[in-house]
Amino acid sequence: MEIVVRALVLFAFLWIVTRAVGRATLGELSTFELLLYVTMGDLVQQGVTQQDYSITSAVLAVGTFALLTVALSWLQWRYPRVRPVVTGRPLLVVEDGRLVEDAMRAQRLATADLLVAAREQGIRHTSQIEYAVLESDGKLSFFTYDDSDSGASEKPPQG
Repeated sequence: MEIVVRALVLFAFLWIVTRAVGRATLGELSTFELLLYVTMGDLVQQGVTQQDYSITSAVLAVGTFALLTVALSWLQWRYPRVRPVVTGRPLLVVEDGRLVEDAMRAQRLATADLLVAAREQGIRHTSQIEYAVLESDGKLSFFTYDDSDSGASEKPPQG
């Protein structure tokens, strides 16, 4: 019965912590946030299963992690220069249909992975891509050439 009480206390605490830390869904979590939640799970598990005989230590450990997460978030908001250090910078990986090999090599981004992401966006060939950016969260953003942006003047239809 004691394990049930411990689990209820820690469940309530984790619910409050996740509400306070942020509203990101699992698909939107950064690598760091995912590792943070996995680590919190391990810390809580020790408190629930009595490997560490106090709930207080689990609450303190998870609370410290949550406080540090909120502090990093606040620092990024308050001091924008800190953001690239904490979350990284977006990186140009395709420019004018050409792969930026040095950037892709530095980020260990395989050409095949880039092409898969492009196809998922309905892009058939790299020549359609004006720019592709590897975002700081690991997602790829594609900017394609637009017919209306080609520089040709549009003539009204003659009828």
